[in-house]
Amino acid sequence: MTTDITTAHSTIAGVDTHTDTHTVAAVTATGQHLATETFPATRTGYTHLTEFLSNHGVCTVGVEGTNSYGAGLTRHLIDRGYPVVEVLRPTRSIRRRDGISDPVDALAAARQVLTGEGLSTPKDSTGPVESLRALHIARKQLVSTTAKLITTIKSLLVTAPDDIRVRYSTMTNHRMINALVACRPSLDLIDPRNGVLTSLKILATTYRALRKQVDELETRIAALVAVINPHVSNIVGCGPIVVADLIISIGGNPERIHSEAALAHLCGAAPLPASSGRTNRHRLNRGGGRRANSALYRIAVVRMRCDQRTKDYVARRTAEGLSKKEIIRCLKRAIVREIYRVICTKRSTPQPRDLHRGELKELRIAKHLTQAVVADSLGCAPARISDIETGKRPLMELASAYEKFLESA
Repeated sequence: MTTDITTAHSTIAGVDTHTDTHTVAAVTATGQHLATETFPATRTGYTHLTEFLSNHGVCTVGVEGTNSYGAGLTRHLIDRGYPVVEVLRPTRSIRRRDGISDPVDALAAARQVLTGEGLSTPKDSTGPVESLRALHIARKQLVSTTAKLITTIKSLLVTAPDDIRVRYSTMTNHRMINALVACRPSLDLIDPRNGVLTSLKILATTYRALRKQVDELETRIAALVAVINPHVSNIVGCGPIVVADLIISIGGNPERIHSEAALAHLCGAAPLPASSGRTNRHRLNRGGGRRANSALYRIAVVRMRCDQRTKDYVARRTAEGLSKKEIIRCLKRAIVREIYRVICTKRSTPQPRDLHRGELKELRIAKHLTQAVVADSLGCAPARISDIETGKRPLMELASAYEKFLESA
């Protein structure tokens, strides 16, 4: 993800971005400070900032936070034809040495562009991936809220009157929510029993409404993922939410990830050298995006449970003396290779024969096989077999294995 910048005979600008203002500093190709000015973070401010860049002959702009406070400015500059690179926030040691102020940070950003170190291409925030990011944030927040609601309901049941506690605390979450929504507490709130039931009913009703919205968002996310890259769902272990995590982390311009190693670093799945003197070793990369790393972990866990190739690999590596954590690290790096091929180079996974999904179902029924039996033989969930037969998800690798299984059954 490192970006090479040619700065000979050029003027460079760095921008320190904030909620209300953006401070820009211009420097020469040798790092000499030319000018610094602050502009409001508005459309008019963006226009004046662009005029400042034009007046000083700026050819490249380094912006802090291109995907946060500087997102609007980044879009504006790219639309005006300015090459924009993302610069890292100064380290603590530098900030302690040089102090903290908007002009100082803007000047440091400009000089970082000159060094060519720690630069990256900003994510594209003008396409469908930005819509996917917004939907994903909304779903994540609603899921978090529903989890807190369940916790609150169970906390209230701990101190509730005995008859209420005995009746609802032994139920599963789904049954408990439905029962509480259907209950009819009295309006006499002087009685603590009615006060508790009323509170539980309101919490349960809110929970069920939010869960419906979560399901609706997940449906929209799945549809949008299919539009952005229909081949990602073919990767074993990739559901729509996991795929959304990966696509959002990579961005709407996956070509900015120039290699598998760069993607591995982005996902925090690349080993880093930690050798010194007589010590020759590597350590786990603690950097990278936590969202992408979490997605890789979930894919690895699903494969360890359902994919036969992964099961064989885990057994072999376990016999070699590796721990479960070490095996998962190896699996993450292997999964990155597959993710890079499908998302960044936009190559599809192997395609099955052109067989209609309805024919698969008819052939399965003709052989007196249930979805559960087929799923058990292929090491997947019965729901995935249903997805293939209905065409809900294009699981090409699994569909190909399904066809071969039916032909040999």
